[in-house]
Amino acid sequence: MAWLGTAFAIFGSIAGFGIGNTVQANSVADAMSSNFDIPSWVTGVVLMVLVGAVLMGGIKRIAEVAGKLVPLMTVFYITAGISVLVVYAADVPAAFMLIVESAFNPVAAQGGFAGAAVWAAIRFGVARGVFSNEAGLGSAPIAHAAAQTNNPVKHSLVAMLGTFIDTLIVCSITGLAIVVTGSWTSGENGAALTSFAFSHALPMGNYIVAIALAVFAFTTILGWSFYSEKCIQYLFGDKAIKPFRLVFTLVVPIGAVSSLEFIWLLADTLNAMMAIPNLIALVLLSPVVFGLTREYFIKQRALKAQS
Repeated sequence: MAWLGTAFAIFGSIAGFGIGNTVQANSVADAMSSNFDIPSWVTGVVLMVLVGAVLMGGIKRIAEVAGKLVPLMTVFYITAGISVLVVYAADVPAAFMLIVESAFNPVAAQGGFAGAAVWAAIRFGVARGVFSNEAGLGSAPIAHAAAQTNNPVKHSLVAMLGTFIDTLIVCSITGLAIVVTGSWTSGENGAALTSFAFSHALPMGNYIVAIALAVFAFTTILGWSFYSEKCIQYLFGDKAIKPFRLVFTLVVPIGAVSSLEFIWLLADTLNAMMAIPNLIALVLLSPVVFGLTREYFIKQRALKAQS
């Protein structure tokens, strides 16, 4: 099993530059450019300075403030998204039908054959699903492993809430908002597409998306720097931490000014590389997980019966 840990650390240290760095910087730059006319390079430099201040300068106050803003911005974003759906409530059923039909309609396939539509839906669905909640990547357990808990199963059940909130709530609301407002035909991509959708129903909708995205992306960059740093530390020891932090910081503006298509392709590829050793480990360790889970729920039922 040791070789799986080494493989995961190698891929994890690289993957952070995709999903946790360049994509985040690119999304913020895109949102700032489309909503506030701020050049992408300016956004990239500002993000680099803030990230560097935390990682290299040790100014943790910036990270603490951003971290406290995340729950507030999450509630604010979800409320705004629900408001968009309320405004277009009559179009929600049709939006669901359009999503399902577009996923399985052969006409939508660029490959020229019926199976291409299903293949494309699965390919992009899995890729974006993994990106939204990191399920199967093995990244989140790096943070969860630092938590103090009396029972790993109980902690895992709590951790699963992240996937539920991320994908089933936030992403579903965002997707429906894009479809019901007709923004999916606007030709926009990335953060600009979501901003365009929210601005259709809410006077300040695009600004809500831009500000929320900036907070989410900044904290994600810091979080992934921790993930990748632990992988680097495992491979090369403590001496490699500072050089890694410097390189990670300098890559931020590169992501901000790079092509959106290239950035997403890079992130998807790196995610797949990171997931392979983790999924193998999950299969090998599944008997242990099943055993602990079964034992936990047996004890819970016994406690309820006694009470």
